[in-house]
Amino acid sequence: MNSISRFLMVACVLASGHSLAQTEENALQTDDPVSLSELASMADVIVLAQARDTDYIYRRDFPVKGSAYLKVLIPYKVDQPLDIIEVYEEGLHENECYFPNPSVFEEGKRYLLFLKKDPDSNERYRGLEPGCALDVLVASDYRYALRIPITGMTVSDDLDDYIQDLSFNDNYAIETEESLSSTERETWLAEGWLVENDGAYQYTQGVDLTVLRQLLGEDGVSLDRHQKRLDPEIDQP
Repeated sequence: MNSISRFLMVACVLASGHSLAQTEENALQTDDPVSLSELASMADVIVLAQARDTDYIYRRDFPVKGSAYLKVLIPYKVDQPLDIIEVYEEGLHENECYFPNPSVFEEGKRYLLFLKKDPDSNERYRGLEPGCALDVLVASDYRYALRIPITGMTVSDDLDDYIQDLSFNDNYAIETEESLSSTERETWLAEGWLVENDGAYQYTQGVDLTVLRQLLGEDGVSLDRHQKRLDPEIDQP
């Protein structure tokens, strides 16, 4: 092997190593816990929204590109008046922002969304790097509550003082044997986040969205909403 070939080989190895290290660094940054106030400062839009429809391209039953359309229920931080919000995603990656599509016979899931403006379109939004959606359930008294456990992103806030035991009036408060992995089911039962009920599993805890809204800080609420009294966030029956 001549000296030029050796040089090219070493350069390729170094470049590959740098690329791998960069990928691992990015993955670590994506997985790092982030506070609710940090999410609020990064987001252009924070809304409570309900899934209505999706328009995805699928490969092997997994969405790989397209948009979800969600009905805005409560606008916390917005950059324009919003009724139906389009959330675009492309590719498969950590903390991707795809949503299940409700059938015509069921209502969609509710989420607290943290979004940024899509640089390619003024009409749609994309998720943040740390994640885009937290599951929200409707309690039996029609309050909205962040579901515990939190999935979809790693939040650094200590929410223990705000978690309440709740009963839910929400179809998405029920899980089945098929909808959870065995590890999730066993861990969540042990933590008291689920209880078994007639062969299914029901969530038991949440954080009132009125409380959560205050944890978002000033960056989490549009200026005109700062003047409004902090009433409980409720679902209209």
